[in-house]
Amino acid sequence: MRDLTVRLAALDPEAGAALRVVSYFDELAAGHAGLAAVVRGAAVLTGSPARLTDDRRHLCVRVAADGRPLPTPATVEEGWLRTAVDAGAVLRLERPGPARMVDAVVLERAAALARTVLERTRPLPATPAADGRQDPDLLEVLLDAGADERARRGAAQALGIGAAPSRVLAYDDGELRVGTTLPTASRRVGVGPAVAVGELPASALAARRALRLTAEGTAADPGPRVVQAEQVQALLLLADAVTPATAPVADVVALERAAAAGPWVLATLHALTVAPTRRAAAAELGVHHSTLQERLTGAQRLLGWDLHEPAGVQRLHLALALRRLHRHPA
Repeated sequence: MRDLTVRLAALDPEAGAALRVVSYFDELAAGHAGLAAVVRGAAVLTGSPARLTDDRRHLCVRVAADGRPLPTPATVEEGWLRTAVDAGAVLRLERPGPARMVDAVVLERAAALARTVLERTRPLPATPAADGRQDPDLLEVLLDAGADERARRGAAQALGIGAAPSRVLAYDDGELRVGTTLPTASRRVGVGPAVAVGELPASALAARRALRLTAEGTAADPGPRVVQAEQVQALLLLADAVTPATAPVADVVALERAAAAGPWVLATLHALTVAPTRRAAAAELGVHHSTLQERLTGAQRLLGWDLHEPAGVQRLHLALALRRLHRHPA
């Protein structure tokens, strides 16, 4: 390359200078140079002060023609040579046009390298979609247990995730989100534990398991729409054990048989497992206490075990959890 540059310079000085510019910035890129080095190169190669500004990043780098850093005055001349680095950053040569060939090549190569450096070292937070969804490509890096740690930190920064512990939310349509707040119960969502950035892949796994324990909150699928993994750690072990190939145990079969007896069965049984007392369960269902008792008598006959004892209620609780895992296999 050096020999080619010398021979080209002898034939066409401008073309030779342009080739030297290309080689110069290629070497900076190979050495992972920072912004100051890129702007310094633009200034020295053109013999003009150079300035890179980005209001979004609150950034300004200004270098004299001899390579010295300069303070940044507020004034910017309209006629200065300039090129866009990205949607908000601008690289300027502090002199008016017209541009020589070397100026044009310097601006193009310096801007391209500056854009790469900014994306690597100062990524902007990604703007969430109107519905709150986050960039799936960044999430893929952030939640990949095998991803490079630097890449994961960069993805976290781009998503606006700071040092505060964050948790992964796994929604019923396959969407994942990362944040610090708990979701509303508008749809089914599993919530992973709040952890540091490096542990978010594990939070994602826990969130997906917790999602399987959620329910639609209807008569046919009673239960919580939002489940926090930290609150059901023992049940998460069941999520690992129940796969699409796992046959329902006898208690789940009995539960399905009881559910077929009437639309009130599952809601009644769920209320029994979550309410502190039977009167509270009746109030939650909007029925009289005596009506609840009659329902439970019929339900336990269909199930085949006693619902008046704590052990029977615990057995029912596990059967309902297993039923949700079979309904939501992944």
